[in-house]
Amino acid sequence: MSSENRPAKRCLGLLRWRELWVPTWRGWLLLLALTAMALYAGLHGSHPFLAVNDQVKAEVLVVEAWIPDYILKQGLDMSRDKGCRYLLLVGGTVRSEIDPEPDDTYAHMALYRLQRITKDLDKVRAVPSTGAHRDRTYASALAAKKWLAAEGIEVKSLNVMTMGPHARRSRLMFEKAFGHGVEIGILSGRNREYDPQHWWRSSEGVKEVLSEGAAYLYARFLFCPG
Repeated sequence: MSSENRPAKRCLGLLRWRELWVPTWRGWLLLLALTAMALYAGLHGSHPFLAVNDQVKAEVLVVEAWIPDYILKQGLDMSRDKGCRYLLLVGGTVRSEIDPEPDDTYAHMALYRLQRITKDLDKVRAVPSTGAHRDRTYASALAAKKWLAAEGIEVKSLNVMTMGPHARRSRLMFEKAFGHGVEIGILSGRNREYDPQHWWRSSEGVKEVLSEGAAYLYARFLFCPG
């Protein structure tokens, strides 16, 4: 039956005839090639995009205190090498605590961990953000901003150290907390539990990249400070 003679509707008006273009074998080949290119770009570009490193000139280094000791030590060494005025350890209440004490925060625990390494911590300060059960990175940024204001320290720039793919979201949250007047640099320590160039070959890498990718999209498009 030709299209001219085919009824416009069938089954009590629930179905309607439409002509449809479908790809040829060349079209399917092109679609397959584009899909492969997108997959390759996603695998090799996701981690560098999320684990961004973009340091700025600043006298204050903020370290997210939940990071492992080897990155925490890198932050301490960097603050000394760069002659930073302060190294701020930020972080909220430890999630595993059932009935937490005031010092049961990642910030205080990081300070205790550094005290096992050295006693020369006169420029290191624990700046906890208690009471935050969501958007904890943003809460840490606000705590650092509040501490600097209380100390009468006006900053035009600061660097934030974190780990792996958390970096891009951390920078975004600190930018939202400090506003346009403060330039935020970011330093991403490497997670030793997987190879960042082949993150999809380990469960830890897949979990971290996918979860941080989704969290960054939330922070970029859905998060509202307040």
